[in-house]
Amino acid sequence: MLTEPEWRARQRAHVDRVRRWTLPHKERSLAKEKHPVHDFLFTYYSHRPGRLERWHPGLGVVLEGADEFLDYRGYHRTDDGVTLDPAACTEPRVRTAEFYLGLLAATVSRPPRLNCFGLHEWAMVYRQTPEQVRHFGWPLRLGHNGTDALVESSQVRCGHFDAFRFFTPPARPRNALQPTRESQVELEQPGCLHGNMDLYKVAYKLEPYVPSELVADCFELASRIRELDMRASPYDLSALGYEPVRIETPAGRAEYARQQADFAERAKPLRQRLITVCRDVLRWREAQLPAAP
Repeated sequence: MLTEPEWRARQRAHVDRVRRWTLPHKERSLAKEKHPVHDFLFTYYSHRPGRLERWHPGLGVVLEGADEFLDYRGYHRTDDGVTLDPAACTEPRVRTAEFYLGLLAATVSRPPRLNCFGLHEWAMVYRQTPEQVRHFGWPLRLGHNGTDALVESSQVRCGHFDAFRFFTPPARPRNALQPTRESQVELEQPGCLHGNMDLYKVAYKLEPYVPSELVADCFELASRIRELDMRASPYDLSALGYEPVRIETPAGRAEYARQQADFAERAKPLRQRLITVCRDVLRWREAQLPAAP
């Protein structure tokens, strides 16, 4: 049970925290400006800034004086206050929790693999013309020929389907793995930058059962990972203050692997907290089902 002053304090703290990211994005959108690093978290992921700012207490919490939450899907009023409605935990929501429980549990069962060196971003521009490049307008550090040469001289080892699907057609056969959506649970591993960024997706897909503080924790981690992702990319973003991680050199690859290992450690407790939420949702839902005759 949270009194109204208690939950409003948490709500204000959450909004203040995430507005360091949402407000600049809104301002860029109004000015029709693009940022190759930070916009990704609002364009690739489907959770819009307004949704990120919306606070949810999570499963098992009753709010006093919170009728405004009745305007959100999934809440109802009880004798004690406003809380999540079991009837809104539909079969599709159950299947989402089951899928992510399987994915997260499989991921934590494996050691992190740290030998991809961020080459997925290079494979996304391999043999493209300047006009075809995703972040058109930002120069390639090694030029188009140098970018292609690095891909051709390297072993590309991307096992993350949602990165691999953006590879250019000539880059796909060069990958050591050929991940598919069906093989995602089999291939996901905790050293993958994109897999760790996707903890944010898992968190918001499980809303409102996930407390918004955990969603924000996952978003913050994703934001930091995205910076490394683009610093190690073929793009020259030094004009934005991002010094490159030169994965074309032994020192750069070592630095990338070091930071990758650090992010794997930071992601570990978040992944475990999301596993707990998935299990809690499934137990909660099962407890609401009528007893077998």
